[in-house]
Amino acid sequence: MTLLTLINHLLNFAVPAFAVALLVVAGSHVFIRKTAIFRGWIVSIALLFVVGCAVLALGVALLGSDGRMPTYMALVLVCASVQWLGLRGWRG
Repeated sequence: MTLLTLINHLLNFAVPAFAVALLVVAGSHVFIRKTAIFRGWIVSIALLFVVGCAVLALGVALLGSDGRMPTYMALVLVCASVQWLGLRGWRG
């Protein structure tokens, strides 16, 4: 495997985590309009991206391959839960 192929595989692995992080943060700013504990879009997106990549890596480790629907479902649920915690959603 060449270096460019490896970079391509790693980027394709991480794109779903970045897309979900971006959509969750943008959606929370549009629809909820509460201030998160972590200030700024960049910090929120970076945190959700790291959490999302960890979920995807765990999905590969448990299920044996990339791109399975339970992994993507867990990605969305975990990212939404982290954003809900960051917005202190339990306070109503």
